[in-house]
Amino acid sequence: MLSSHRLRVLLEVFRTGSIAGAARSLRLSPSAVSHQLSRLEEEAGVGLVERGAQSLRLTAAGRRLATRAQEVLDIIEAAEKDLLAQARADAGQLRIGFFASAGYRLLPLALSTFTARHPAVELDLVLGQPHELLPDLERGALDILVVFEHALDPWKPPEGVEVTHLFDEPQLLVVPPGHPAGQQRRVQLSDLADEPWITTYGTDTPVSVLERASALEGFSPTIRCRSDHYEVTLGLVRAGLGVALVPSLGAQGASGIQVCRLDGPRLYRRIGAATRPTNPNPALRSFIDYLRDASAQLRNALR
Repeated sequence: MLSSHRLRVLLEVFRTGSIAGAARSLRLSPSAVSHQLSRLEEEAGVGLVERGAQSLRLTAAGRRLATRAQEVLDIIEAAEKDLLAQARADAGQLRIGFFASAGYRLLPLALSTFTARHPAVELDLVLGQPHELLPDLERGALDILVVFEHALDPWKPPEGVEVTHLFDEPQLLVVPPGHPAGQQRRVQLSDLADEPWITTYGTDTPVSVLERASALEGFSPTIRCRSDHYEVTLGLVRAGLGVALVPSLGAQGASGIQVCRLDGPRLYRRIGAATRPTNPNPALRSFIDYLRDASAQLRNALR
């Protein structure tokens, strides 16, 4: 393999037209320049210079390699500049995957302060379900993925992925205005066994968290509609077409509905940040701190 250091020596000989000129430019001795040229010829397997008693000139192969040397050194310089930018938390790129309800408040809250402090960091935001985006995190297309895990539907991160716990988010009962359940401080899920339900799809199975929780309460819910979009769910509830379980992130700020707390120690989901521990991106480490701060603010608001 050709040495980039020796390519630089060859390039300076080409530019200055002599070993002495290259030596002055590179701050080396003429003998050191000559030695590096000899080593480069050994690596290349072809003669690069023609030495005379009082002169030196590059061979045709030497001239071609000197031209290529400039291209190679330009690429190396660009790579070094990129690495330098990546070594600083206030530059480089950060690729973030997130699920929809994390994009309502959690992510904007974290990013508003992060971007104010690090405006030069280029952001790439990708929306999707955690199980859909996890392969992108594993192969390095994402730096961080905001994930959730239902207490009734736990999952284990794959090897090479680490999840930092941020906070626990309660599942809330959402009912239309004037619904009797809205007049109570806390409600048992089984009290609504006869109601039509709007629920989600399961993550890896057709069974939703509502159906898992209902089975523990001894009933099978009547499901009128399934949707993973909480705007749709809330719209149907608002119209009086059913009731729903909605995580607090998905219900915050919604109007035209009533929200009730449920009795049930396992009706919550864990919010976390999935990363690859080997990822050296310094912007990532900084962003996780802002994500923790935003999570603390939301956690206090959810109490």
